[in-house]
Amino acid sequence: MASLTLSHVGKLYDDGTRAVADLSIAIEDGELLVLVGPSGCGKTTALRMVAGLETITEGEIRIGERVVNNVAPRDRDVAMVFQSYALYPHLSVRENIAFGLKLRKTPKEELNRRVDEAARMLGLSEHLDRKPRNLSGGQRQRVAMGRAVVRQPQAFLMDEPLSNLDAKLRVQMRAEIGRLQRDLKVTTIYVTHDQTEAMTLGDRVAVMKTGVLQQIAPPQELYDRPTNLFVAGFIGSPAMNFLGARLRQTDDGGWHLELGTHRLDVPADVMAARPGLAAYRDAEVIVGIRPEDVEDAAVVGRGDGRSLPAVADLVEPLGADVIAYLTVDVPRPSGHEHLAELARDAGDSPLMPEGTTSMLVARLSPRSAVGGATGGGYRIVVTVDTERLHFFDPESGSAIWEG
Repeated sequence: MASLTLSHVGKLYDDGTRAVADLSIAIEDGELLVLVGPSGCGKTTALRMVAGLETITEGEIRIGERVVNNVAPRDRDVAMVFQSYALYPHLSVRENIAFGLKLRKTPKEELNRRVDEAARMLGLSEHLDRKPRNLSGGQRQRVAMGRAVVRQPQAFLMDEPLSNLDAKLRVQMRAEIGRLQRDLKVTTIYVTHDQTEAMTLGDRVAVMKTGVLQQIAPPQELYDRPTNLFVAGFIGSPAMNFLGARLRQTDDGGWHLELGTHRLDVPADVMAARPGLAAYRDAEVIVGIRPEDVEDAAVVGRGDGRSLPAVADLVEPLGADVIAYLTVDVPRPSGHEHLAELARDAGDSPLMPEGTTSMLVARLSPRSAVGGATGGGYRIVVTVDTERLHFFDPESGSAIWEG
């Protein structure tokens, strides 16, 4: 096992395309780090540079204490698990798992011991004599993982290994990968575009956008203290809502947000936790509200300074909760580049709808009457948990915390 360090690593292609810029990450021995971001953000390129499948333009990559910039992929002592499984169709499961060991001329007794142990760990013992075409997608992915496990490498590199599986299998395999990594304690870089995978698997998660690292932190810290609009909108499902507002202070020292003709009070402890927010008195801010912090006022009570009238345009009853897509008469936020990037990643969904209204996605209780509404136009008053508001600078897109 070994630590893995990327120091100011960059990738510039011959046509001038910048895929990765100044990427610095230190991954501890035995840690599972997830690289997450939208398509084209540079996460797979970063992984392939670690594997030696892409040359680096700038910087340094270390595996343990060894600089591997110019080391051939086969000599880096890393094992890669691909999205496409990359199995040999004419070989049995046993032969696929053992393939790398045979190339290394591992003694037969040791080879068989490692293959049998990996098969037992991955639930493949009964399938060792079958060919890949006779296996399910989940079983094929286990074989690909078994081939990596038997090598006993210094690091695992996983490139979206679950993207070809159906939803149920993805959940199951996600749990198995987490268990396997904890048991083996192998340093692992896991690439995905799925933020749910990132949050459930990673010891830490690194969020990338257009080749640039935005934030690296444990999953809960990313969720609670996103560093900017992009991280805030990318982490969480459904995504965080962003509204335009102006921060005001009353004569008695209290604070509130003006959202068009509406008002949300900002609790004193929220202001205390964000000393930098006071500098935005009478200025515009972007306020972030997570869907789970919005509830039907008829269920939880209206609450002065915490409620907004809305119209439900679309309702998705999910049993345990109700996802409601609401229109609120609140200014949309200014078109910061992070918001535009989030909209593009969502397929140009209306994160910033036309006009002076905004969309507010809410995760409501199934007790809400809106869950039984059919069609659009259902009027509702929602209550916002103002203790959990997020604030961002409209110019820089950075989260507002310190002074």
